[in-house]
Amino acid sequence: MVGGGIGAFIGTVHRMAAALDGHIELVCGAFSSDGGRSSLTGKELGIHPSRVYNSYAEMMKKEQELSADMRMDLVSIVTPNHLHFEPAKLALEYGFHVVCEKPMVFSMEEATILQKLVDQTGLIFAVTHTYTGYPMVKQARYMVSNGELGKIRKIIVDYPQGWLSTLLETTHNKQAAWRTDPTRSGIAGAVGDIGTHAANLAEYISGLRITELCADVTTFVEGRRLDDDASVLLRFENGAKGALLVSQISAGEENNLKIRVYGEKGGVEWSQMEPNTLTVRWQDKPVELYRAGGPGLCKQAMAHTRIPSGHPEGYIEAFANIYRNVALCIRARHHGVKPDEVYTDYPGIEDGVRGMEFIYRVIESGRSDQKWIKF
Repeated sequence: MVGGGIGAFIGTVHRMAAALDGHIELVCGAFSSDGGRSSLTGKELGIHPSRVYNSYAEMMKKEQELSADMRMDLVSIVTPNHLHFEPAKLALEYGFHVVCEKPMVFSMEEATILQKLVDQTGLIFAVTHTYTGYPMVKQARYMVSNGELGKIRKIIVDYPQGWLSTLLETTHNKQAAWRTDPTRSGIAGAVGDIGTHAANLAEYISGLRITELCADVTTFVEGRRLDDDASVLLRFENGAKGALLVSQISAGEENNLKIRVYGEKGGVEWSQMEPNTLTVRWQDKPVELYRAGGPGLCKQAMAHTRIPSGHPEGYIEAFANIYRNVALCIRARHHGVKPDEVYTDYPGIEDGVRGMEFIYRVIESGRSDQKWIKF
C-alpha cells in the first residue's frame, strides 16, 4: 500500500475491503512520506519492520528484488489525487499490478501515460469506482444489456452531499483541505470527487458512452477555490438523453447517490442509501423489487453477493468485490488459466481515463459560452 497512514479514512477502507475474502494479504507498505509515521502505521498493522518503507520508490525497488514467492503482487494507491501518478507509473515499470483510488491521476497527460504503460505491460490496473461493485448495480446492468427494458432513452443520476456546505477546509479538516485544493485535487472539486462516480455509474449500467455534455458548474461557498456543485446535461451514443447532478453543498444530505435508467419498456432505479434493493418499473405491469441475495437474480449479481437475502451488505462489500475480482484475475494469470468472466468485471484503466476526460470536459463546458462539448 502507498499512503493510508494512521488516521487516513480511505486507506482503512481499502485494507478492510482487500482482506474481506481472504484472497489478499497486506505484506508491505510506504504508508506516509514521513518515515516515522509510516513505521508506526506498519507496527499497528502487524507488518514486519523490514517491509515498512520510507518511500514508495524504496518499496518498489526492494520488493522487486525479493523472490517471486515473497514479493508483493499488487500495489494499492490510496493517496490524494496529485500523488497517484508517480507510484502507479513506477509500480507498472517494476511489473506490479495496481489498484488506484479515483480520480485516477491529477491530469489528462498523466492518464494518457498510464494507459500506454498498461497497454505495453499487460498488467492489471483497477480503479476503485466502488459503486459498480454492488450486486444490484450488476443486476441493473444485466437487465439493460439483456434488452429487458428495451432501447434506453433517459438516464438520470444525481449525487448530493452536504458535508462541504461551509468552508470546512479552513478548520483543519484534512479531507476537506486536499479535496478543495487545486494543487492536490486538480482542476475540479465536486466534479472530480463524486461527479466521476456518477458518470461512471451511468455508463456502466447503461452500457452507453457519453458523447456530449453541457455543464453549469458553480462554487457556492465564498472563499472556496474549486467547484462544489454542478448540473450537467448528457447525450449518449444511442441518442439517449440524460442529466447528472452533483453537489457537496446540499445541506443535510449524506451520500445520496441515485440513478434511474429508462427504456422503451420500463426503467430501473437504484440508490446507494438503500443498496440492497433494485426497483424495476414496467409500462404494462406492476412494479417489481429485486433484493440482493433473493430469487430471480442474474449470475453476475449472485456472484457478488456473499450472504443470504435480508442480511445487509454495503460499501465495504462493494469495495471488496473489486479487490476480490482483481485478486482472482491475478491468481488465474499465475496458474496460466483464463479467469471466469464474472470476475473480470472491475473498473479498469479505460474507466480511469474516461473519468479524467469527464472532469476536463465538464470544467471546459462550465467555463465556456459554447455549452455543448464533445466527450
